[in-house]
Amino acid sequence: MEQAIIYAACAIGAGISMIAGVGPGIGEGYAVGKACEAIGRQPEAKKDVTSTMLLGCAIAESTGIYGLVIALLLIFVAPGMFIGNLG
Repeated sequence: MEQAIIYAACAIGAGISMIAGVGPGIGEGYAVGKACEAIGRQPEAKKDVTSTMLLGCAIAESTGIYGLVIALLLIFVAPGMFIGNLG
């Protein structure tokens, strides 16, 4: 019974941590849209706008990757640690 509760709590925690992927998705979409607008207004600045946009998207994506790492740890590592402490 206690093992089932631990598995359920880890699964719920992993699902909640994956919500962290929503923010970077929205932010990156907004940034790319604004970059397209900027390039449309000043095509000669394409190189500068594109490099800045890619750097910003890479930094924003790190938040989603952290959420994924936490979810994977909760699914594969944490249940064994908690169940090991029960006995």
